Amino acid sequence: MNSVSWDDYKIAYQVAIDGSLSKAAVSLGVNHATVLRRINQLEQNLEVTLFIRHQRGYKLTDAGILLLDEMPEIITNFASLENRLQNVEGTISGELRITTVSSFSSTITPSLKTFCAAFPKIRLKLISTDEIIPLDTGAAHISLRAGPCPDGVDLIVKELTQLNTQYYARQDYVEKYGMPASIAQFKEHQWILPSSDKHRIPFVSFIVEHINKENIVFQSNHFPDIHQAVFSGMGIGPLAENQANSHEGLVKMKVKLPKASESIWFVYHKDLKHSIRIKSFYDFLTTSLTKQN
Repeated sequence: MNSVSWDDYKIAYQVAIDGSLSKAAVSLGVNHATVLRRINQLEQNLEVTLFIRHQRGYKLTDAGILLLDEMPEIITNFASLENRLQNVEGTISGELRITTVSSFSSTITPSLKTFCAAFPKIRLKLISTDEIIPLDTGAAHISLRAGPCPDGVDLIVKELTQLNTQYYARQDYVEKYGMPASIAQFKEHQWILPSSDKHRIPFVSFIVEHINKENIVFQSNHFPDIHQAVFSGMGIGPLAENQANSHEGLVKMKVKLPKASESIWFVYHKDLKHSIRIKSFYDFLTTSLTKQN
């Protein structure tokens, strides 16, 4: 049997997941012909048929089903090995992948430029999402999570900071409409809020309970969009206090809200407990956030 490329296995696995060459090509960011060539090459080298070709897609043979079942664990183990190899020498270099909730990404982004200047051999990749990315897959080295303390036997968790959120409006909105002095006045104003999937957040649900839907002039499932709408003067919306303090011309609503703060947790896999990259980023971030506050 001829030697087989690891990339060929990964491409075949993506075809098994997506069920067609064209979808796998999009997922992988390569062209259709490349996927076809690598699949054919893998099957020839293994002397095994992984897929039955149909006009409606690629169906798995028994060997293909085995590939689909076994690859996730192999990819996880490979990512773990890669992380350990990258950190065995203790050098502050290489790619550092960070996932964070979208509401916090704008808070740390200004610090990342300074971190890169301090450690020029580091390459940062920021994944801003409200979904939890499992760290054992190797897709991210660090997760900055909001809310209750994350749990997991293979995770190391440290509280990074408190994200204090209040409601703000731009000065020109306040000059035209004023600001609510009580809950009863909420229905007299225009609100910028996250979409319904985030109405469970206490400081959001409190507002929603005391206004009519007609009062919501702008919604988004992406917090940076919410922030930009507040900065543009569309209405009253939520901002982290340190973020609001960095923008001139914003007025904070004085009505007190329930539970307007939540913890941000610095989370990484136990395999990286000796990583000098992780330690350096944690130390840098805690210092930077302390200065902002």
